[in-house]
Amino acid sequence: MEAVEARQLTRYFGVQAALRQASFVIEAGTCVALLGRNGAGKTTLLRLLAGLQAPSEGSLRVFGEDPLQPHTRRMIGFLGHGSGLYDELSAAENLRLASRIAGMANPKDVAKEWLARIQLDRVASQSPYEFSRGMRQRLALARVLLAKPRLLLLDEPLTALDDRATRMACDLLSAALQDGSTIVMSTHHLSEGMQLANRILLLARGAVAYSGERTAAMLADPASVYSFAGESA
Repeated sequence: MEAVEARQLTRYFGVQAALRQASFVIEAGTCVALLGRNGAGKTTLLRLLAGLQAPSEGSLRVFGEDPLQPHTRRMIGFLGHGSGLYDELSAAENLRLASRIAGMANPKDVAKEWLARIQLDRVASQSPYEFSRGMRQRLALARVLLAKPRLLLLDEPLTALDDRATRMACDLLSAALQDGSTIVMSTHHLSEGMQLANRILLLARGAVAYSGERTAAMLADPASVYSFAGESA
């Protein structure tokens, strides 16, 4: 089953095309590393997939539906550059709120479980405002993952994480894949992204430079993927 189908997808901001005639298919249950230099169009593409922006041209379907429709957006979890956390709430309250919004039973138990999984249970009563950037990122990731979305869209989820927290995040994403989620993840952490992903979507100047399998050669030399865009590592 196709989780995402994009045909000639284009998004303009004024006269500037942030994304140009992008066509690709993402099969359900796969993990796609969305790669590209700064300004390549990664964030724009993720926001289109999340239904937060409409394409200027072309067509886009998520599980066969229009991502702009509310019933489709309920299948999508999105973590952008902002954490989506409420600083006036505690860490536990943030996760309980996310659980209630997702319609989950026993939000208190869900929050307790996830705080333990991300090793923030000892600071559950504290505001995210008091957290380090890495701690906030872990809490934000839990907020998105706990609802078990069918399509998980992550914009630089490994940002600000140390080595231990990066391994934890990758383990959580691997578990989400095993539970049936489809993941599209932009990252500049090439090594970790390659290990987690089984597909690569490389953007260059708003266009698709490569869409296909993550090969053994890419895993051995992650930066080599940029050769598809005519760039050196």
